[in-house]
Amino acid sequence: MATLAPLLPAPLATTPGVRAAAVRHLGPNWYASVMGTAIVANAGATLPVHVPGLRTACTAVWALSAAMLLTLLTARAAHWIHHRDRAREHLMDPAVAPFYGCLAMALLAIGAGAPTVGRDWIGVPAAVAVDAVLFTAGTAIGLAAAVAIPYLMVVHHRIEGASPVWLLPVVAPMVSAAVGPLLLPHLPAGQPQQTLLIACYAMFGISLLATLVMLPLVFGRLVTSGPLPLALTPTLFLVLGPLGQSTTAANKFADVAPGVLPAPYAHGFAAFAVLYGVPVMGFALLWLALAGAMVLRARRRGMGFAMTWWAFTFPVGTCVTGAEGLALHTGLAAYRWLAIALYVFLVAAWLVAGFHTLRGLFSGALLAAPGRGPAEPRPVTARTR
Repeated sequence: MATLAPLLPAPLATTPGVRAAAVRHLGPNWYASVMGTAIVANAGATLPVHVPGLRTACTAVWALSAAMLLTLLTARAAHWIHHRDRAREHLMDPAVAPFYGCLAMALLAIGAGAPTVGRDWIGVPAAVAVDAVLFTAGTAIGLAAAVAIPYLMVVHHRIEGASPVWLLPVVAPMVSAAVGPLLLPHLPAGQPQQTLLIACYAMFGISLLATLVMLPLVFGRLVTSGPLPLALTPTLFLVLGPLGQSTTAANKFADVAPGVLPAPYAHGFAAFAVLYGVPVMGFALLWLALAGAMVLRARRRGMGFAMTWWAFTFPVGTCVTGAEGLALHTGLAAYRWLAIALYVFLVAAWLVAGFHTLRGLFSGALLAAPGRGPAEPRPVTARTR
């Protein structure tokens, strides 16, 4: 997602060798397309408005995202098997390594969709089993990435400027915090439920505090060094991710705390959902306006499609689910309309990103080697030692 691939045709994958070569430049950023597709389903299923056929459409989109995940996991496995040198380069590249957080979030998003909409097609027992497996795997990978990627940034990467993609590995635990409560009703009462809820709250804190450390660096880089390169400008929308997802998580805690925790703590979570969610959603809207203005500026200056456009989907989707939670706990119609408006934007962004991604796949442009001599300098480089 850090560079635009040249518009060159790729050979048809008609032999095993050609198929292996086709995934050489397939980076972890591609998981963002899975996340962006899954959030369309998950957010639409809980939208505070009745639209005939919406739930069926959301279930179909969830099935599509699950198929995308399976396909991408297979392709990425082939990438690691046949192109380990390139895979290691990705880990050592500070512009690419943070996207390993997307793998965890893709697993978590698909898992959360199973009991939300997937149960309509696969049944409740299978949906819960899918969610449990993907939640466990996604949480483990997310926590590992939240430690490993910052470690690589400190030890092996030479950082020349902060980037919004830094948020990707540290926001993954927040996604676990937001979707973990879906499994609570399927656990035995008492210690198992309490342990999972408190663990989700702990991951909420991990991600929130890490975000508070990194976000000032991102804004400081914009103020002192100017706008991001054109192809990277959409990554400004990534800042919405921890804001919307934390608001969603706070409201999910309030939904499940009664009956799981003692009354004082359950009431505390109910108050926290509103006292935390309202100001954070306000800041998210402020950042949305700022990021939108920067994207319009970049578009006027010739910003073309890149995989960074998927940043317009999942982060906005988290704001949709956050607004849905606030609508439920405040009873305010303003939040219902906000959720609807953001969801319309989300669907439009998903359709545009999906169309251009399919076109780039068929042309071979998105799987071709990165272009030489980019028009604008990369904001970060890797150490050679």
